[in-house]
Amino acid sequence: MAEFPTPEQLEFILDATVQTSTNSSLDLRTEASGERVLRYWIEILSLVIALVGLVGNSIVLWLLGFRTRRSPFSVYILNLAAADVLFLGSYFGLRMGRLVGYLKRKVLKQLEPCLLGLPYCVGLSLLAAISTERSLSVLFPIWYRCHRPKHTSAAVCAILWVLQDLFWGVFVLLDFLNKDDFDDFYFYLYFILFGWFVLLTCVLGVSCLTLVLRVQCSSQRRSPPRLYLLVLLTVLVFLLCGLPWGILDAVRFFSGSRFMPSRLSRLLACVNSSANPFIYFFLGSQWRRRGREPLRVVLQRALGEEQLAGDGGRGTSHPNPVDKNKRLRQGSS
Repeated sequence: MAEFPTPEQLEFILDATVQTSTNSSLDLRTEASGERVLRYWIEILSLVIALVGLVGNSIVLWLLGFRTRRSPFSVYILNLAAADVLFLGSYFGLRMGRLVGYLKRKVLKQLEPCLLGLPYCVGLSLLAAISTERSLSVLFPIWYRCHRPKHTSAAVCAILWVLQDLFWGVFVLLDFLNKDDFDDFYFYLYFILFGWFVLLTCVLGVSCLTLVLRVQCSSQRRSPPRLYLLVLLTVLVFLLCGLPWGILDAVRFFSGSRFMPSRLSRLLACVNSSANPFIYFFLGSQWRRRGREPLRVVLQRALGEEQLAGDGGRGTSHPNPVDKNKRLRQGSS
């Protein structure tokens, strides 16, 4: 004969059930509260890093734009600093606008891809151009010295800015029109964007590997040139901190999934744009000297154009053969 629980047992079972559900809800609330606190601190940290990076890149912009004589390499660094200032300034303004509430979510959703994507793509393109030029100077030093056009750096930077401005201008225009007729065209734009992203990432990887082998070979004889270390560190920081943001955006668009929190990828992107000035000033500093040097001198030392000659590019400066012949003819006349 089956035994039924007594009223006291039923009351005990009911209390245990209520207690278990209460504990589970408290655990969920605690976990959700912990996640909110973590997101809050990530947001604050990213804003602080963006503000520090704005100051550092603004100093680099001012020094290269008004206080130093420009070289082919410094033109790239000047434009890279401008792209980083635009990225960090846009990020800081958009995030503060969302926190304070003076920007609506719809407007923020339309402006954020362009204001952040434009400088991000320009920075990636400039890094690919810088690393490619350094690799060419290592692989073909005599050709690079004698046959490189004079205004290559300025022309490449101008072309990259114009192309990205046109692309993101069309992107924002289609986003504001928000018509279903442009869905296919919108998808093609994203496909072109991420094809460009993959191509430049591969170029960065190959160029970085070439420079690593060059630095390793030169370190056996003498310390490698600062310029190669600068390019290597800048590319390495991008691969570690800047690349996840682009990969996350691509994965989210094509599959709808995320392999990491978006706030963390934005934090890493801010670190990527903020780290470059510290790399410049760190490599340009001479710790053995006592006393402080002007930032202009430190930056010039870090960005000093290491000229490569036919001896395999040992980082020493050699005169241009064309200029040398001109001086000899002038002296004989």
